[in-house]
Amino acid sequence: MKNYSFIISLCFLLVSSTLISQNTSEDSLMLRKIFTKALTEGKSYDWLDYLSNQIGSRLSGSLEAENAVKYTEEELKQLGVDKVWLQPVMVPKWTRGFKEYAYIETLSGETTVTDICALGGSVPTPNLGIKAEVVEVKGLEDLAMLGKDKIEGKIVFFNRPMDASLISTFEAYGGAVDQRSRGAAEASKYGAVGVLVRSMNLRLDDFPHAGAMNYGDTPTNQRIPAASISTNGAEYLSNLLSLQPNLKFYYKLNCKTFDDVQSYNVIGEITGSEQPDKYIVVGGHLDSWDLGDGSHDDGAGCVQSMEVLRILKEIGYKPKHTLRVVLFMNEENGLRGGLKYAEEAKRKNEKHLLALESDAGGFTPRGFSFESNAATLAQVRSWAPLFKPYNIHLFEKGHGGADIGPLAENAEVLAGLRPDSQRYFDYHHAANDTFDAVNKRELELGAASMASLVYLFDKYGTK
Repeated sequence: MKNYSFIISLCFLLVSSTLISQNTSEDSLMLRKIFTKALTEGKSYDWLDYLSNQIGSRLSGSLEAENAVKYTEEELKQLGVDKVWLQPVMVPKWTRGFKEYAYIETLSGETTVTDICALGGSVPTPNLGIKAEVVEVKGLEDLAMLGKDKIEGKIVFFNRPMDASLISTFEAYGGAVDQRSRGAAEASKYGAVGVLVRSMNLRLDDFPHAGAMNYGDTPTNQRIPAASISTNGAEYLSNLLSLQPNLKFYYKLNCKTFDDVQSYNVIGEITGSEQPDKYIVVGGHLDSWDLGDGSHDDGAGCVQSMEVLRILKEIGYKPKHTLRVVLFMNEENGLRGGLKYAEEAKRKNEKHLLALESDAGGFTPRGFSFESNAATLAQVRSWAPLFKPYNIHLFEKGHGGADIGPLAENAEVLAGLRPDSQRYFDYHHAANDTFDAVNKRELELGAASMASLVYLFDKYGTK
């Protein structure tokens, strides 16, 4: 009897081992097919070329954003997916106006023109601009230490660099970005007349970086103008202040905030063959800042997400779950698209197996970060050998993405594509975020990596 039980157990192990081996071989061949399709017949780079060079920057509420909606909707229809539609969403409309102007004025009256840009959501300066003395701080906590006596009537210059010692540039960004987002609101409490913020950039250059700021509950009549200064400009101003603490800074901003306007998330889907009422979502945000053309942030993520559906459809893969691409509107200065999609999903009781976002640039993919339970993360890590031939090695717990964040209560897994990030903040929100900064092959590798992860989740589900 014991020998019989042993034989049964051995047979079970042999069958299980054979099935695992067959699945591994099948999955390996599928990933090879996906990567070959992306690298030899990819469309992502051509789509990005049109978005960047024919449409350009796509700030929420702009004509360019509207054109991007129409273009991507039509391209998804051309793919022949099962359904394409526009999801209405009201978005903020803020415009930069005429180019900003700024200079440093020394005690002798000499002036040096400096590169700045208004931060998104800022109020304008008075018509004649602002000229005032400057007080330099390294962070929000310095304001209380200085007090109103040393700040009132001055321009506060936030000059805390991103921490270059951190290997994760996103961690470095997170450690510095509060001065951009909250600097004006906090400085106004001490009587400042304006703020300058060092660009969120590890490189020294002449590009001021945009980005969103908000005034919180600051009364409208107490809101002060906020601008970003390039890293070279910040270094120069800081050095000059150490020699001439009473120098003055002049700047003029011409921005304006309008009433909210109608826009759309662009959505396309392939209906699932077994569980059509359970969804796998891939996406990026269609809007961008207005200084460059938003190729890395986040045109790349949008075209990679579209490419996922195209690849899987063209290789003849029949998904078990419904696959959706969502091009979110208004991530940069409001997150309205992500919030609207989650709101509608909850209203319709749509359950999501996976939501995968690409919003870290079109650079060489290194892997993925996941918001999931431990068992699913372990399952994902068991897929690592399948990705090894493509130099994908990162499978870690971490943030999925801003646009898919509101789906947290309605999705089993949130995931983010993680490209190499060392150059990302050289371009992030700046005028040099343009098509020529994106490498075709790196962009395609990212799309293939996303399609591969979608295939594996669709096949095996979660734990």
